[in-house]
Amino acid sequence: MSGTSTLVIPEQHPAFSGHFPGAPLLPGVVLLDEMLQLVQRDPVSSSSAVGWSIAAAKFLHPVRPGETLTLEYEPPLPNGAIRFTVRSAGRPVASGTLVPRPAAHDPDHGHQTG
Repeated sequence: MSGTSTLVIPEQHPAFSGHFPGAPLLPGVVLLDEMLQLVQRDPVSSSSAVGWSIAAAKFLHPVRPGETLTLEYEPPLPNGAIRFTVRSAGRPVASGTLVPRPAAHDPDHGHQTG
């Protein structure tokens, strides 16, 4: 399954207060966090993962307060990775790849001791 969501980061968002006073820019970590939340809400994409790691991320253009963003991701690749793009007014501002984190494996599970 793929997904799309629209998001407006309000001018009062706390990330803008310390990120270049007088010329505010949205920190890339906020874009990545929003994308991770979107993917985690997708029951198909998240069914085999307990979380996601960022395999790659590129920040292509700055995001200013009040911009309307479109977050998009593609169906999972055969290895479970998901490619994503964040756009503002149709122009890509960030892109990258998320990879699923598998459930922790207990090496002693199923083994008897003693």
